[in-house]
Amino acid sequence: MTTPQDVLKLIQDKKIQMIDLKFIDLPGIWQHLTVFHDQIDESSFTDGVPFDGSSIRGWKAINESDMAMVLDPNTAWIDPFMQEPTLSLICSIKEPRTGEWYSRCPRVIAQKAIDYLVSTGLGDTVFFGPEAEFFIFDDARFDQTQNAGYYYVDSVEGRWNSGREEGPNLGYKPRYKEGYFPVSPTDTLQDMRTEMLLVMAECGVPIEKHHHEVATGGQCELGFRFGKLIEAADWLLIYKYVIKNVAKKYGKTVTFMPKPVFQDNGSGMHTHQSIWKDGQPLFAGDKYAGLSEMALYYIGGILKHAPALLAITNPTTNSYKRLVPGYEAPVNLAYSQGNRSASIRIPLSGTNPKAKRLEFRCPDATSNPYLAFAAMLCAGIDGIKNKINPGEPLDKNIYELSPEELAKVPSTPGSLELALEALEKDHAFLTESGVFTEDLIETWISYKLDNEVNPMRLRPHPYEFSLYYDV
Repeated sequence: MTTPQDVLKLIQDKKIQMIDLKFIDLPGIWQHLTVFHDQIDESSFTDGVPFDGSSIRGWKAINESDMAMVLDPNTAWIDPFMQEPTLSLICSIKEPRTGEWYSRCPRVIAQKAIDYLVSTGLGDTVFFGPEAEFFIFDDARFDQTQNAGYYYVDSVEGRWNSGREEGPNLGYKPRYKEGYFPVSPTDTLQDMRTEMLLVMAECGVPIEKHHHEVATGGQCELGFRFGKLIEAADWLLIYKYVIKNVAKKYGKTVTFMPKPVFQDNGSGMHTHQSIWKDGQPLFAGDKYAGLSEMALYYIGGILKHAPALLAITNPTTNSYKRLVPGYEAPVNLAYSQGNRSASIRIPLSGTNPKAKRLEFRCPDATSNPYLAFAAMLCAGIDGIKNKINPGEPLDKNIYELSPEELAKVPSTPGSLELALEALEKDHAFLTESGVFTEDLIETWISYKLDNEVNPMRLRPHPYEFSLYYDV
């Protein structure tokens, strides 16, 4: 554990002048405020640093805008992308007038989820291990006006460029759905990914690996070690920050959009999770795939609440262009130890009980990780408390099931609107514990409808012109 005194000493010893305070808005984008070092003292770690929260998405109205960022000393790292040596700290948000934690701050909600777990006596620690995929593009252009709308992304690796004049075109373009693990020269991004991984390590993230992903056009993934709920969410935000900024240095651009390329695999964020108590893992046992009864009930909770969960773990209209059959997408609300089309997979973990976990494969990295992890934990706790049976595992090849068998397997919602409708009907598992407030749920649903679902409805789609222009 790092203390406020440790951070203040680091600032003094390293002669750091600038302190960058980072926090997350409701939809899930990092925001920051940079202050001169003399603005930080011990009270900054308890009372916080005041700021105006009126312009933060999903937060305060202008007549109640005063808020405070409370620095977490455990999150201190030197920002590698700033010209002037700058210490970065991640913050949670307080109401300065009352001294209470702000109920719409995602990091506060994540802490309440942990407190809820402890209060149940079921466990004292929950570990999360997110695997966020992304695309590295050479060019990304998009626009929407009254009389035009388009997007254009490009990559030197894109199979669509196999016939392009490149002076010369070297021909090494991963085929659609065949981009997994090719060596150089087909994989052109090795050195960039290595730099991304090493810079992440400099920022305090416990790194593991990197590789090319399945899709053509520069799909990749980096791996870091699992962590406790809040630190895993913190690391994921550092992960996204580092990847985007290293790519920018190379003249490239990164997107975590789930489906930026038509007819190839999308980008997900498979999320590993397990509960521990007193230093002992609780998901290992003698049930299916070496799981404990607790783990099966946890799975039951995730599956029962999955349609509502997806409004938080898959929170964009683009998310549901990934969740379609045929692209290794987890569209089936079932569990399995080997079937990757099932929404929950039990990874092989050998005989080590500490490695026993489940992997929820639906989420994607457009989600706010604090909200997503907290919501998954609440669903799992609900499953354990109410002993929700997850049913039989789906170990058959989904593509070989008869129509009658397939009809018995529930599937993920087909759109963000449907997921939001499910959340509106099913959120007691989030609010009963006090982790999420009714105000937060209502704000989330209205924000998504007003800013994403309804605006998409109003705009003609380019493909509609192909379908209907000549009718």
